[in-house]
Amino acid sequence: MTRGALTAILALTATVGVLVGMLVNLLGAPLDTGITVPLPVAARAADDRAPDIVERAVWPGTASAAASLDVPGIAARLNPTVVSIDARVRRRRTRGDGDQPRRGTGTGFVFDASGLILTNHHVVEDAERLTVELHDGRVLRGTVVGSDPDTDVAVVRVEAGHPLETAPLGDSDEVRVGDSVVAIGNPLAYEHTVTTGIVSFIGRKLFDSSLDHFIQTDAAIAMGNSGGPLIDARGAVIGITAAVSRQASNIGFAIPINQARDIVPQLLSQGHVSRGFMGITLRDVDPDLRQALALPDRPGALIQDVTAGSPGARAGLQPYDLVTAVDAAGVASNDELIRTIALRRPGTSTRLTVYRDGRVRDVTVKLAERPAREERPAPAPREGETVPGPANVGLSLIEITDENAHRFDVTLGVVGLLVQRVEPLSEAFEAGIRRGQVLLELNRRPVQRVSVFRERIEEARRVGVVAVLTLDPEEGQRMIRTLRVDGR
Repeated sequence: MTRGALTAILALTATVGVLVGMLVNLLGAPLDTGITVPLPVAARAADDRAPDIVERAVWPGTASAAASLDVPGIAARLNPTVVSIDARVRRRRTRGDGDQPRRGTGTGFVFDASGLILTNHHVVEDAERLTVELHDGRVLRGTVVGSDPDTDVAVVRVEAGHPLETAPLGDSDEVRVGDSVVAIGNPLAYEHTVTTGIVSFIGRKLFDSSLDHFIQTDAAIAMGNSGGPLIDARGAVIGITAAVSRQASNIGFAIPINQARDIVPQLLSQGHVSRGFMGITLRDVDPDLRQALALPDRPGALIQDVTAGSPGARAGLQPYDLVTAVDAAGVASNDELIRTIALRRPGTSTRLTVYRDGRVRDVTVKLAERPAREERPAPAPREGETVPGPANVGLSLIEITDENAHRFDVTLGVVGLLVQRVEPLSEAFEAGIRRGQVLLELNRRPVQRVSVFRERIEEARRVGVVAVLTLDPEEGQRMIRTLRVDGR
């Protein structure tokens, strides 16, 4: 071999080495992951029946949530803690004789070595017999220790005769959109199925707008997954899978583990959850509402309605009160105030800091027991003569009087304007005003005549937005809407 040929071979070898190194670095770089677009319709995911006590710890196999997702390691560590739950329910037939047995399966995971398992309320609801299959194939009888329908969390106990492996619980408050996650469960009876994805959204509302704070994920979840763990890159459980979208296969939802952790002590001690209750409805303050009501530039939760005879009413709370603190601790949002009050026991005296009519005052409320969630029928359509309304905001209105209130199922004594029609995509439609609601006030002033409504709308054009207090006669619920009006 000549010296020139040898030189050429060495140069080629060096070049190949550089290219291989670049390729390795390129393949090791993280890839961008898309975020799914949410759809509003969701369904229970556990089975064919529709819908603290552990220190926070992480699996030492990974150092931080920023570490690459070690799916095999997480599966090997967490799979032994995941169980299959078989619930048998005997329900009375609506027609004919006898009872109709039903059977559903779901998932759970061991969070205490003594045999305590976290799962969903709807997995074990009305179950007359529970069997739990452990990772090693043993099948044990299970008993429901406690269950909470409002958050869809339940605790089941099994007697294994020895300590069980437990899933470490993480901190769901640290979860970020885009974080990698792993789900383990029994979808469609395929036991210990492992899927991966990312966190698509945090704080999704599905069933109960006051308590829901679901973690949305695109990790594959299907019927039978409910009650299983949603796990972060550290190998810690950050959620309990609970529901899937009916319209998309890559949209699932999990209950934040911190929400479950908060109620586990009550489930263990009394079998159910007692929550504080004030009897008020709330909304967050957005820039439009702040402008319409001339509210101060500070965080808080605005009271829309106060139930007659409730603790809030007895304490003197009023619509348009802005709650800025609870026992001197600041309130950042509607959700934060609800969670703070719900975690307090009934009978507790709570001091609210309230902004009202330009002044700050303290109001002490003695909390009552939060009523159980109820299913209410949707409002029925109403018919009646339409008094021409302010078409430039998309509304047709009827003036409510004592003489015609009964025709529209409106309680006698309610004075306002009944919404007969809302133009699609109009300003009123965008504000959330719907047919059948009653408009009671504009910018805190009563409105009883369509002509007065028009005048108030014209006055509001200088500001560009008006606050509308509405009443849903079917629900008996008042809400504050912000209606944008153009400057014409």
